[in-house]
Amino acid sequence: MPTRTPRLLLLDTASLYFRAFFGVPDSMRAADGTPVNAVRGLMDFVSRLTDEYRPTHLACCWDDDWRPQWRVDLLPTYKAHRVVEERTADPDVEEVPDPLQVQVPIIRDVLAAWGLPVVGAPEHEADDVIGTLATGAGMPVDVVTGDRDLFQLVDDAVEVRVLYTARGVGRHERVDEAVVLEKYGVRADQYADFATLRGDTSDGLPGVKGVGEKTAATLLGRFGDIAGIRAAAEDPTADMAPGVRAKVKDAAAYLDVAPTVVAVVRDLPVRDVDLTLPSAPADPDAAAALTERWDLGTSATRLTEVLAALDA
Repeated sequence: MPTRTPRLLLLDTASLYFRAFFGVPDSMRAADGTPVNAVRGLMDFVSRLTDEYRPTHLACCWDDDWRPQWRVDLLPTYKAHRVVEERTADPDVEEVPDPLQVQVPIIRDVLAAWGLPVVGAPEHEADDVIGTLATGAGMPVDVVTGDRDLFQLVDDAVEVRVLYTARGVGRHERVDEAVVLEKYGVRADQYADFATLRGDTSDGLPGVKGVGEKTAATLLGRFGDIAGIRAAAEDPTADMAPGVRAKVKDAAAYLDVAPTVVAVVRDLPVRDVDLTLPSAPADPDAAAALTERWDLGTSATRLTEVLAALDA
Protein backbone atom coordinates (compact mmCIF):
# COMPACT_ATOMS: atom_id res chain seq x y z
CA MET A 1 0.00 0.00 0.00
CA PRO A 2 1.20 3.55 -0.68
CA THR A 3 2.98 5.21 2.22
CA ARG A 4 2.73 8.68 0.72
CA THR A 5 0.17 11.23 1.86
CA PRO A 6 -3.02 10.51 -0.12
CA ARG A 7 -3.41 12.78 -3.13
CA LEU A 8 -5.55 12.41 -6.25
CA LEU A 9 -4.35 13.62 -9.65
CA LEU A 10 -7.16 14.05 -12.19
CA LEU A 11 -6.07 14.44 -15.80
CA ASP A 12 -8.16 16.13 -18.46
CA THR A 13 -6.70 13.60 -20.87
CA ALA A 14 -7.81 15.07 -24.19
CA SER A 15 -6.58 18.50 -23.14
CA LEU A 16 -3.17 16.97 -22.49
CA TYR A 17 -2.86 14.86 -25.62
CA PHE A 18 -4.00 17.76 -27.81
CA ARG A 19 -1.32 19.90 -26.14
CA ALA A 20 1.25 17.17 -26.70
CA PHE A 21 0.25 16.80 -30.34
CA PHE A 22 0.68 20.48 -31.08
CA GLY A 23 3.69 20.96 -28.81
CA VAL A 24 5.86 17.94 -29.61
CA PRO A 25 7.45 17.77 -33.09
CA ASP A 26 5.53 15.56 -35.51
CA SER A 27 8.86 14.17 -36.65
CA MET A 28 8.56 11.84 -33.65
CA ARG A 29 7.32 8.72 -35.43
CA ALA A 30 7.41 4.95 -35.18
CA ALA A 31 9.47 2.91 -37.64
CA ASP A 32 6.48 2.53 -39.97
CA GLY A 33 5.98 6.31 -40.09
CA THR A 34 3.03 6.47 -37.69
CA PRO A 35 3.21 9.71 -35.66
CA VAL A 36 3.58 9.15 -31.92
CA ASN A 37 4.22 12.71 -30.73
CA ALA A 38 0.92 12.86 -28.83
CA VAL A 39 1.51 9.42 -27.31
CA ARG A 40 5.00 10.18 -26.10
CA GLY A 41 4.12 13.72 -25.09
CA LEU A 42 1.26 12.49 -22.91
CA MET A 43 3.50 9.86 -21.33
CA ASP A 44 6.09 12.52 -20.58
CA PHE A 45 3.42 14.80 -19.07
CA VAL A 46 2.22 12.00 -16.79
CA SER A 47 5.79 11.26 -15.74
CA ARG A 48 6.51 14.91 -14.99
CA LEU A 49 3.33 15.51 -13.03
CA THR A 50 3.50 12.32 -10.98
CA ASP A 51 7.14 12.97 -10.20
CA GLU A 52 6.39 16.52 -9.05
CA TYR A 53 3.18 15.92 -7.09
CA ARG A 54 3.66 12.28 -6.00
CA PRO A 55 -0.03 11.32 -6.06
CA THR A 56 -1.25 8.06 -4.55
CA HIS A 57 -4.24 7.99 -6.90
CA LEU A 58 -4.73 9.07 -10.50
CA ALA A 59 -7.45 9.07 -13.14
CA CYS A 60 -7.12 9.73 -16.85
CA CYS A 61 -10.56 11.29 -17.30
CA TRP A 62 -12.03 10.64 -20.72
CA ASP A 63 -14.56 12.26 -23.03
CA ASP A 64 -16.95 9.38 -23.65
CA ASP A 65 -19.07 12.08 -25.29
CA TRP A 66 -17.23 15.31 -26.08
CA ARG A 67 -20.49 17.13 -26.98
CA PRO A 68 -23.38 15.53 -25.06
CA GLN A 69 -26.72 15.78 -26.78
CA TRP A 70 -28.45 16.95 -23.62
CA ARG A 71 -26.18 20.01 -23.56
CA VAL A 72 -26.77 20.63 -27.28
CA ASP A 73 -30.53 20.33 -26.77
CA LEU A 74 -30.33 23.10 -24.20
CA LEU A 75 -27.91 25.27 -26.18
CA PRO A 76 -27.48 24.34 -29.88
CA THR A 77 -24.38 26.54 -30.25
CA TYR A 78 -22.50 24.48 -27.67
CA LYS A 79 -19.18 23.48 -29.29
CA ALA A 80 -20.88 23.68 -32.68
CA HIS A 81 -17.83 25.25 -34.31
CA ARG A 82 -15.77 22.15 -33.50
CA VAL A 83 -18.00 19.76 -35.44
CA VAL A 84 -16.65 18.45 -38.75
CA GLU A 85 -18.29 20.48 -41.50
CA GLU A 86 -18.69 17.57 -43.90
CA ARG A 87 -20.84 15.48 -41.64
CA THR A 88 -21.24 11.73 -41.88
CA ALA A 89 -23.91 9.56 -40.32
CA ASP A 90 -22.71 10.82 -36.95
CA PRO A 91 -23.79 14.49 -36.69
CA ASP A 92 -21.31 15.25 -33.91
CA VAL A 93 -17.94 14.10 -35.18
CA GLU A 94 -15.28 16.28 -33.58
CA GLU A 95 -12.76 17.81 -35.92
CA VAL A 96 -9.48 16.13 -34.95
CA PRO A 97 -6.33 16.21 -37.10
CA ASP A 98 -5.80 12.82 -38.78
CA PRO A 99 -2.24 12.47 -37.38
CA LEU A 100 -3.71 12.82 -33.89
CA GLN A 101 -6.75 10.63 -34.49
CA VAL A 102 -4.54 7.67 -35.36
CA GLN A 103 -2.75 8.04 -32.03
CA VAL A 104 -5.79 7.95 -29.74
CA PRO A 105 -6.12 4.11 -29.80
CA ILE A 106 -2.39 3.85 -29.09
CA ILE A 107 -2.84 6.17 -26.12
CA ARG A 108 -5.61 3.93 -24.76
CA ASP A 109 -3.39 0.86 -25.17
CA VAL A 110 -0.50 2.57 -23.38
CA LEU A 111 -2.64 3.70 -20.46
CA ALA A 112 -4.04 0.18 -20.09
CA ALA A 113 -0.62 -1.49 -20.24
CA TRP A 114 0.83 0.80 -17.58
CA GLY A 115 -2.30 0.44 -15.45
CA LEU A 116 -3.23 4.11 -15.45
CA PRO A 117 -6.99 4.19 -14.76
CA VAL A 118 -9.14 5.63 -17.56
CA VAL A 119 -12.54 6.87 -16.41
CA GLY A 120 -15.37 8.05 -18.65
CA ALA A 121 -19.14 8.13 -18.45
CA PRO A 122 -21.78 7.72 -21.18
CA GLU A 123 -23.26 10.98 -22.46
CA HIS A 124 -20.79 13.04 -20.44
CA GLU A 125 -17.51 14.85 -20.92
CA ALA A 126 -14.25 14.41 -19.05
CA ASP A 127 -15.09 17.63 -17.16
CA ASP A 128 -18.08 15.88 -15.60
CA VAL A 129 -15.99 12.87 -14.62
CA ILE A 130 -13.44 15.22 -13.07
CA GLY A 131 -16.17 17.08 -11.20
CA THR A 132 -17.57 13.86 -9.81
CA LEU A 133 -14.23 12.39 -8.75
CA ALA A 134 -13.08 15.68 -7.22
CA THR A 135 -16.28 16.00 -5.18
CA GLY A 136 -16.05 14.08 -1.94
CA ALA A 137 -12.67 12.58 -2.81
CA GLY A 138 -11.61 12.60 0.82
CA MET A 139 -8.06 13.67 -0.06
CA PRO A 140 -6.35 16.65 -1.72
CA VAL A 141 -7.10 16.83 -5.44
CA ASP A 142 -5.09 18.34 -8.29
CA VAL A 143 -6.99 18.79 -11.56
CA VAL A 144 -4.71 19.05 -14.59
CA THR A 145 -6.34 20.93 -17.45
CA GLY A 146 -6.09 23.80 -19.88
CA ASP A 147 -9.83 24.46 -19.51
CA ARG A 148 -10.83 27.42 -17.37
CA ASP A 149 -14.32 25.99 -16.90
CA LEU A 150 -12.90 23.68 -14.26
CA PHE A 151 -12.01 26.64 -12.05
CA GLN A 152 -15.54 26.19 -10.70
CA LEU A 153 -14.24 23.11 -8.84
CA VAL A 154 -11.56 24.98 -6.90
CA ASP A 155 -12.25 24.72 -3.18
CA ASP A 156 -9.62 25.48 -0.56
CA ALA A 157 -11.70 23.94 2.23
CA VAL A 158 -11.48 20.45 0.71
CA GLU A 159 -8.10 21.04 -0.99
CA VAL A 160 -9.21 20.95 -4.63
CA ARG A 161 -7.06 23.06 -6.93
CA VAL A 162 -6.41 23.27 -10.67
CA LEU A 163 -3.01 22.84 -12.28
CA TYR A 164 -3.69 25.10 -15.25
CA THR A 165 -1.64 24.22 -18.32
CA ALA A 166 -2.47 27.10 -20.66
CA ARG A 167 1.20 28.11 -20.79
CA GLY A 168 2.39 24.51 -20.98
CA VAL A 169 2.64 21.59 -18.60
CA GLY A 170 6.14 22.65 -17.61
CA ARG A 171 4.90 26.14 -16.76
CA HIS A 172 1.54 25.26 -15.27
CA GLU A 173 -0.12 27.52 -12.73
CA ARG A 174 -1.48 26.31 -9.40
CA VAL A 175 -4.95 27.80 -9.17
CA ASP A 176 -6.59 28.11 -5.77
CA GLU A 177 -9.38 30.39 -4.55
CA ALA A 178 -7.07 33.37 -4.18
CA VAL A 179 -5.87 33.06 -7.78
CA VAL A 180 -9.44 32.90 -9.14
CA LEU A 181 -10.42 35.95 -7.11
CA GLU A 182 -7.35 37.88 -8.20
CA LYS A 183 -7.74 37.00 -11.89
CA TYR A 184 -11.48 37.47 -12.29
CA GLY A 185 -12.80 39.30 -9.24
CA VAL A 186 -15.19 36.48 -8.33
CA ARG A 187 -15.12 33.56 -5.93
CA ALA A 188 -14.38 30.12 -7.35
CA ASP A 189 -17.92 28.99 -6.51
CA GLN A 190 -19.17 31.88 -8.69
CA TYR A 191 -16.95 31.03 -11.64
CA ALA A 192 -19.56 28.98 -13.55
CA ASP A 193 -22.03 31.89 -13.37
CA PHE A 194 -19.24 34.27 -14.34
CA ALA A 195 -18.43 32.16 -17.43
CA THR A 196 -22.12 31.97 -18.31
CA LEU A 197 -22.53 35.74 -18.19
CA ARG A 198 -19.26 36.53 -19.98
CA GLY A 199 -19.60 33.79 -22.56
CA ASP A 200 -16.85 31.67 -24.08
CA THR A 201 -16.36 31.44 -27.84
CA SER A 202 -14.23 28.30 -27.46
CA ASP A 203 -17.28 26.46 -26.15
CA GLY A 204 -19.90 28.23 -28.24
CA LEU A 205 -21.33 30.14 -25.28
CA PRO A 206 -22.62 33.51 -26.49
CA GLY A 207 -22.91 35.01 -23.02
CA VAL A 208 -25.15 37.95 -22.21
CA LYS A 209 -24.73 40.43 -25.04
CA GLY A 210 -22.84 43.50 -23.87
CA VAL A 211 -21.74 41.95 -20.56
CA GLY A 212 -17.99 41.39 -20.35
CA GLU A 213 -15.77 40.19 -17.55
CA LYS A 214 -15.82 43.40 -15.51
CA THR A 215 -19.58 43.79 -15.61
CA ALA A 216 -20.10 40.09 -14.88
CA ALA A 217 -17.82 40.31 -11.84
CA THR A 218 -19.53 43.47 -10.62
CA LEU A 219 -22.97 41.89 -10.93
CA LEU A 220 -21.91 38.74 -9.10
CA GLY A 221 -20.26 40.79 -6.38
CA ARG A 222 -23.45 42.76 -5.89
CA PHE A 223 -26.13 40.08 -6.34
CA GLY A 224 -24.34 36.81 -5.62
CA ASP A 225 -25.36 34.56 -8.48
CA ILE A 226 -27.36 34.47 -11.71
CA ALA A 227 -30.62 33.92 -9.86
CA GLY A 228 -29.94 37.02 -7.78
CA ILE A 229 -28.97 39.02 -10.86
CA ARG A 230 -32.14 38.04 -12.71
CA ALA A 231 -34.27 38.86 -9.68
CA ALA A 232 -32.62 42.28 -9.42
CA ALA A 233 -33.24 42.92 -13.11
CA GLU A 234 -36.96 42.48 -12.44
CA ASP A 235 -36.86 44.68 -9.32
CA PRO A 236 -37.09 48.37 -10.22
CA THR A 237 -35.64 49.31 -6.83
CA ALA A 238 -32.48 47.20 -7.25
CA ASP A 239 -29.11 48.87 -7.74
CA MET A 240 -28.69 47.98 -11.41
CA ALA A 241 -28.06 50.38 -14.28
CA PRO A 242 -30.90 50.57 -16.82
CA GLY A 243 -28.70 49.39 -19.68
CA VAL A 244 -27.48 46.34 -17.81
CA ARG A 245 -31.00 45.60 -16.61
CA ALA A 246 -32.19 45.54 -20.21
CA LYS A 247 -29.33 43.26 -21.29
CA VAL A 248 -30.07 40.75 -18.55
CA LYS A 249 -33.77 40.72 -19.41
CA ASP A 250 -33.07 40.35 -23.12
CA ALA A 251 -30.92 37.30 -22.38
CA ALA A 252 -33.68 35.50 -20.48
CA ALA A 253 -33.90 32.54 -22.88
CA TYR A 254 -30.13 32.02 -22.76
CA LEU A 255 -30.00 32.36 -18.98
CA ASP A 256 -32.77 29.77 -18.64
CA VAL A 257 -30.50 27.05 -20.05
CA ALA A 258 -26.85 28.12 -20.04
CA PRO A 259 -26.16 27.59 -16.31
CA THR A 260 -27.04 23.90 -16.69
CA VAL A 261 -24.79 23.61 -19.74
CA VAL A 262 -21.84 25.28 -18.01
CA ALA A 263 -22.14 23.57 -14.64
CA VAL A 264 -19.90 20.52 -14.25
CA VAL A 265 -21.83 17.40 -13.27
CA ARG A 266 -20.71 16.11 -9.87
CA ASP A 267 -22.77 12.98 -9.25
CA LEU A 268 -21.95 10.45 -11.98
CA PRO A 269 -21.77 6.75 -11.01
CA VAL A 270 -17.99 6.48 -11.44
CA ARG A 271 -16.70 6.58 -7.88
CA ASP A 272 -16.27 2.80 -7.50
CA VAL A 273 -13.27 2.69 -9.84
CA ASP A 274 -9.95 1.85 -8.17
CA LEU A 275 -7.74 4.86 -8.85
CA THR A 276 -4.68 3.64 -6.96
CA LEU A 277 -1.59 4.61 -8.91
CA PRO A 278 0.46 1.49 -9.76
CA SER A 279 4.15 1.23 -9.00
CA ALA A 280 4.82 -0.85 -12.14
CA PRO A 281 3.11 -1.51 -15.48
CA ALA A 282 -0.03 -3.59 -15.03
CA ASP A 283 0.91 -5.68 -18.07
CA PRO A 284 4.70 -5.62 -18.48
CA ASP A 285 4.60 -7.74 -21.64
CA ALA A 286 2.10 -5.41 -23.28
CA ALA A 287 4.11 -2.38 -22.18
CA ALA A 288 7.28 -3.86 -23.68
CA ALA A 289 5.49 -4.76 -26.92
CA LEU A 290 4.00 -1.28 -27.25
CA THR A 291 7.36 0.32 -26.54
CA GLU A 292 8.97 -1.69 -29.33
CA ARG A 293 6.06 -1.42 -31.77
CA TRP A 294 5.72 2.37 -31.48
CA ASP A 295 9.29 3.34 -30.60
CA LEU A 296 8.26 4.85 -27.27
CA GLY A 297 11.87 4.83 -26.08
CA THR A 298 12.75 7.16 -23.24
CA SER A 299 9.10 8.10 -22.68
CA ALA A 300 8.32 4.51 -21.70
CA THR A 301 11.47 4.16 -19.63
CA ARG A 302 10.84 7.41 -17.78
CA LEU A 303 7.21 6.57 -16.96
CA THR A 304 8.16 3.15 -15.61
CA GLU A 305 10.98 4.61 -13.53
CA VAL A 306 8.84 7.41 -12.08
CA LEU A 307 6.10 5.00 -11.02
CA ALA A 308 8.64 2.68 -9.39
CA ALA A 309 10.29 5.56 -7.53
CA LEU A 310 7.12 6.96 -5.97
CA ASP A 311 7.10 4.49 -3.07
CA ALA A 312 10.86 4.12 -2.86
